[in-house]
Amino acid sequence: MSDGTLSGQFFDAAIGLLQRARDEEASSIEAAGNLLADTVTSGGRLFAFGAGHSSLAAQDIVYRAGGLALMNLLTVPGVVGVDVMPATLGSALERVDGLASAVLNSSPLRAGDTLVIISLSGRNALPVEMAMSARALGVRVIGVTSVAYAAETSSRHASGTYLKDHCDVVLDSKIAIGDAELTLDAVPAPFAPASTVVTSAILQAVMATAAGSLADRGIEPPLLRSGNVDGGHEWNGRVLEKYGERIFWQH
Repeated sequence: MSDGTLSGQFFDAAIGLLQRARDEEASSIEAAGNLLADTVTSGGRLFAFGAGHSSLAAQDIVYRAGGLALMNLLTVPGVVGVDVMPATLGSALERVDGLASAVLNSSPLRAGDTLVIISLSGRNALPVEMAMSARALGVRVIGVTSVAYAAETSSRHASGTYLKDHCDVVLDSKIAIGDAELTLDAVPAPFAPASTVVTSAILQAVMATAAGSLADRGIEPPLLRSGNVDGGHEWNGRVLEKYGERIFWQH
């Protein structure tokens, strides 16, 4: 339990959200992991996309020690984290109609692949259009979002729909509207967001499930090892040689 400090309160809030995700999203995490394993087994490729801070969780599962080597980052210029100046431009680009379709048409995604789309609110044009356009191409979509936003906010896509409406599997992060876990009488705005912690944990649980699902099928999961342990580079070299045509971050 919290010791009463703000830091303790934040840890309690984050732990509570993680426990909810573990207990309430177990079947969806299993489904998402199995979908990734199905894609690997059938020769498909894996991609992850997130805009703004949601990109942090996407990047966390790409080129990661202990992660699947086949997971590639789908990038949209100007919205990968806060890599543009001014940073507010990234938020504006999330609301631009047509951007997602242009990116997908120039990307290596094809039918049979799986795309993980991360969007906390799931209401902006970019993630909604990304999911719709990907599925139209025959790509399977896993969405990671806070379902609560769909009940309490309005969609910013012309269809009036949300990311959750265009996914094969939806993972609910349980994050409350506004993504701030703490309040204080002396502070006029809520603070201490937990979405990155929870979303990253959910996705790592999905990746673990995928690795186990592949192993259950008698397939060695194409996992990367840390380059900071002896033999790690050699191990990764063999993985890249075997699966190189399905890995785009090394080109």
